[in-house]
Amino acid sequence: MRNDMFDRRGLLRAGLVAGGLAAGTAAGGALFAQAAAGVAPDERPGTPDAAWAALREGNRRWASGAATHPHQDAARRAALAQKQDPFAVVFSCIDSRVPPELVFDTGLGDLFVLRTAGHTIDPLVTGSAEYGPAELGTPLVVVLGHQRCGAVTAAAESLQEHRKLPGELNRIATSLQSAYKRSGGDVDKMIRLNTIDVVNQLKKDKLFAPRIAKGKLKVIGGYYSIDTYEVTRLV
Repeated sequence: MRNDMFDRRGLLRAGLVAGGLAAGTAAGGALFAQAAAGVAPDERPGTPDAAWAALREGNRRWASGAATHPHQDAARRAALAQKQDPFAVVFSCIDSRVPPELVFDTGLGDLFVLRTAGHTIDPLVTGSAEYGPAELGTPLVVVLGHQRCGAVTAAAESLQEHRKLPGELNRIATSLQSAYKRSGGDVDKMIRLNTIDVVNQLKKDKLFAPRIAKGKLKVIGGYYSIDTYEVTRLV
């Protein structure tokens, strides 16, 4: 009798495990079927203004301590398995305190992110920025400067003291030389001027300019405050 009881319990446990695995497999299959069909969990903002509004709302959540960390669940990962469609390009500094995905409370598949020290730009960076708008119709590019930028501070000190930075770091100072001269050495003003300079440079880009003229793309500049966690628009 005892052996029969153990056999029945073993069969019951095996059935429950098999049922759970089947349910999990079915759920996963549904998610991947959804992804294969090109069905996203939600629609991306389709215009430059709608994209900026979405970023502003995400930043408000972040700044107020109410971040939702969206688009990171299994359904989102499955929907992105075969295709991505980000609604904005964010070009920012490498500073560890200013990750765009967190600052704007976004998730997987929402942003193309480019980061260089002091958000300095060169042809390779420009080409990377071009990919989203040119290939996928991404409607917004945001150049994001930030308070107390270490790279800009180091460049300003180097230029003031006529002292070269080591290695390739000196290229950063050279790139920021114009902003330094116009700022009078004021680092915060220098950060803002460099942001505006990069925006104006990207607006003239041969792939961006026609899309901007048609209203399909906007290139804007923002400034992130490390003190308040808020992004304000510069241009």
